[in-house]
Amino acid sequence: MAKQNRRRRTGRKPAAAPGLPIDAALSGDRSQVADAIATVAFLAAQGDKNAIGRFVEQVAGAESAAGVQLAAQRIIGRAFEFGWMPRDVHEAARRRVDEFAVSYLTDLMAEHRSGFPAESVDEIWQSQLDELGATVWWTSERPHLDQWADRALLTRDEALTSALTALALLVELPKLEQIVALPGTHRPTATHHHVDEKTLGRVRGLLAKAESTSFAEEAETLSAKAQELMTKYAIDRALLGTQRTDPDLPAARRVWLETPYTDAKALLVDMVTRANRCRAIFVADWGFVTIVGDDPDLDAVEILSTSLLVQATRTMIDNATTEESRSRHYRKAYLTAYATRVGERLAEAAEATIADSPDPTHLLPALATHQQRVDRAFATYFPTARTRGITIRSAEGWTAGTEAADRAHFDNP
Repeated sequence: MAKQNRRRRTGRKPAAAPGLPIDAALSGDRSQVADAIATVAFLAAQGDKNAIGRFVEQVAGAESAAGVQLAAQRIIGRAFEFGWMPRDVHEAARRRVDEFAVSYLTDLMAEHRSGFPAESVDEIWQSQLDELGATVWWTSERPHLDQWADRALLTRDEALTSALTALALLVELPKLEQIVALPGTHRPTATHHHVDEKTLGRVRGLLAKAESTSFAEEAETLSAKAQELMTKYAIDRALLGTQRTDPDLPAARRVWLETPYTDAKALLVDMVTRANRCRAIFVADWGFVTIVGDDPDLDAVEILSTSLLVQATRTMIDNATTEESRSRHYRKAYLTAYATRVGERLAEAAEATIADSPDPTHLLPALATHQQRVDRAFATYFPTARTRGITIRSAEGWTAGTEAADRAHFDNP
């Protein structure tokens, strides 16, 4: 409001800032406006903190809504072509921009999806949009930006600022691996084989109990039982020959981690991944882990790692009884040690389940073939991957984390 009132008093607009395509934005040509907005988003992504504010101050009164819509569709399409999926865009936005920009991106993804027939959209892609509540709720009578501004109770300046902030984030996104077919390219014959609902329900029930108990030993025992159930399910699939065999699009997913201590949390995900015959790689700059394997194994990794992260954080907080135990070095060491030891014990539980299987002679070669296929898929996605260690600066934290994991009894409850 203050800026609008100032414009009325002076009767003229401030001079355009160097490098901003103000003339194009004021031209009224939709395509030129879109180009101008894309340029501003690029400048903001490159670190020009004032680019958006200067631009909005100049063009807020112009007919910019249609240009925003066109620029936004171009930029979101590029982000998806760069391998980003709806959940990835949402998680990145949730960490780096405000709630209004997040809301704008949700609508933008819904609009992008609406341009494709349902049968040409992969089920994982659609499920992620459904989780976000991404639907086309606005009408075609007015530009989306205007209707979204009304719904969010924003002024035109505020709405344009939020939209440009969201687009600047999209421009900043790096190129990732394409792990799911883009909308419009999905083959209806390609299906995802998930864990059956009965097994999944039992695993979730065990993990829910593990997360709710205040006894570390009971929690670890319940988690181990969940790992045992998932391993038995994998054994049945291997013996029946129902492992995924599609070489064109190996299954992969991304697990996003909450700060702080993302490197220690990524290690925990990696340990769960190894116990379930998958591979993982951590993208530290953005805070997510990409896991590669069969869909049911990836189901197991997502469910188990999410629960274990909750449990590890809780035990760390419960053990914070001294000033040292509340320090960052201690907590990072604690989580790293916990991840290492729990991962070892999950692997032991999986190996014991395999050893007790009814037909190990047939099973072991099948599992070896499966692992080779996963390794090849991983190498296809990440040909330049390298191993990186975690620096630990608290011996006390390491010891406490290891002891917390060692207190677990992995007998069946």
